[in-house]
Amino acid sequence: MEPQGRPQGMSDIEWLVALEEIRQLKARRDRYVDAHDWAALEALHAPDHVSHHASGAAPGGASGAWTSAAEMMKNIRAIMENMISTHHSYDPEIIVESPTKARAVWAMTGGSVGKGADGKSTWNIIYGYYYETYEKRDGRWVFTTRRWQRYLGVGTEGVTFPQEPLPGSNAFETFNS
Repeated sequence: MEPQGRPQGMSDIEWLVALEEIRQLKARRDRYVDAHDWAALEALHAPDHVSHHASGAAPGGASGAWTSAAEMMKNIRAIMENMISTHHSYDPEIIVESPTKARAVWAMTGGSVGKGADGKSTWNIIYGYYYETYEKRDGRWVFTTRRWQRYLGVGTEGVTFPQEPLPGSNAFETFNS
């Protein structure tokens, strides 16, 4: 059973403010990625942020984890160098675990157009979920971990399916193991 989403002892107002600050953090993240505002994007993440990614998400098609905000930014810049994207995150399930820790699942749709290595135009529309954790550090919420799970997509290469098993409804148990 899922927790209620609000820690014991946290007032309604404190909880609602935390929820809105996390929603604003996520909205900025999506906008900064699409605008290629790399400095602003990196500032939303803790320096020790860990980004888990599925096969094919990293340059060269590697999977695994990027273990710092700086490493994540280096890789995102390389992936998106010749790409225009739109990220839409919605329907969040935000669980505030304490006044300084939270986690959420966000449904997402993303679209991109760009040039492939061969110089030909490419396009993709993808659907999936972000599994994220946050901490309030120095008075502001920052991303501490992220896992993006693609469920399906369509694009230049046809229909794409996940390259690893879907986590199901226990995604955070899978994510944190």
